[in-house]
Amino acid sequence: MADASFGTVRMLTGKCLCGAIEYRVADRFEYAMNCHCSNCRRATGSAFKPFAGVKRGELSLVRGEEARLIYGDEGEAHDVHCAACGSLLYSVVREGAYAHVTLGTLVDAPAIRPSAHIFVGSKAEWFEITDDLPQYECFPED
Repeated sequence: MADASFGTVRMLTGKCLCGAIEYRVADRFEYAMNCHCSNCRRATGSAFKPFAGVKRGELSLVRGEEARLIYGDEGEAHDVHCAACGSLLYSVVREGAYAHVTLGTLVDAPAIRPSAHIFVGSKAEWFEITDDLPQYECFPED
């Protein structure tokens, strides 16, 4: 959220469960969704992954770079976990241009809220979506 009088951007803090990794991200998220794909379910151990997308340059590690566990190709799409506690902190996507920050790792509340459920075609059979957010079979085009 920009402060018009000073031109500053609100910065949010995020961290893993054990605190070994801490990051800062500008509250300039462009979209937020709940992903129900099987990969996100496995990575989080939950019915879905709530995430918010931001340009990769808006996120930086404050502490714990040596504690990062990269799952995937570091030069391409990959997930960043804490090697000590396993927390999924964010995913680097869209040819490295964006980070999908897992909303549950944020200490501070972002201005954005999830606006849709995606990959509902592969959602867990045991989970029922009970809100009124739009549902998409895959990632929406816009």
